[in-house]
Amino acid sequence: MTVRVVVADDQAAIRTGLMMILDSAPDITVVGEAGDGLAAVAMARQTAPDVVLMDIRMPGIDGIEATRRIVGTPDRVCEVLVLTTFDLDEYVDSALAAGAAGFLLKSVDAPSLLAAVRAVARGDGVLAPEVTRRVIARLAPPARRPQPPAGIGDLTPRETDVLTCLGRGMSNAEIAAALVITEATTKTHVSRVLTKLGLRSRVQAAIAAQDAGLVG
Repeated sequence: MTVRVVVADDQAAIRTGLMMILDSAPDITVVGEAGDGLAAVAMARQTAPDVVLMDIRMPGIDGIEATRRIVGTPDRVCEVLVLTTFDLDEYVDSALAAGAAGFLLKSVDAPSLLAAVRAVARGDGVLAPEVTRRVIARLAPPARRPQPPAGIGDLTPRETDVLTCLGRGMSNAEIAAALVITEATTKTHVSRVLTKLGLRSRVQAAIAAQDAGLVG
């Protein structure tokens, strides 16, 4: 499968560099670019890519609002991988709340960037190592009493198993192996879990699993 990507960044030189990295991979192709948030939303709707590589600070609407418009609609255009210079908690939290499937810093090396794009396209979540521990500590501290998220009672036993796996940070392939099901079935279960819990990304689902006390 060829992963189709839109690159959104307000600096032309950075867009060019990112596109060169992405196009160097035989299984990834850039189908569009955008220099601001509104253009990113329009390009995503026009080209229907698998992933939008999204900067946060852009003119017009920023990358957070653009992510919300791409991911947080009934027709959910595609996945969004945020790539930014700024390692700020407010940006991480806002990006994940908007539905971004991943958050990376622009200091990431080329192989890691390509791997992250592939992972997000598969439906997996990605967080920069620099922010992962802070996100877990801030959004799901061990000392907090578990609070089951709304809708968790609507999950089937199998969907609860899948949510537990998401809480452990497992990829679709790992979930499929652990539950002895196909990856296609795993994707279906993940989609249903997100829908029933009113979530936008598997990162949010992982936090919900923590809140529900499904993982220690």
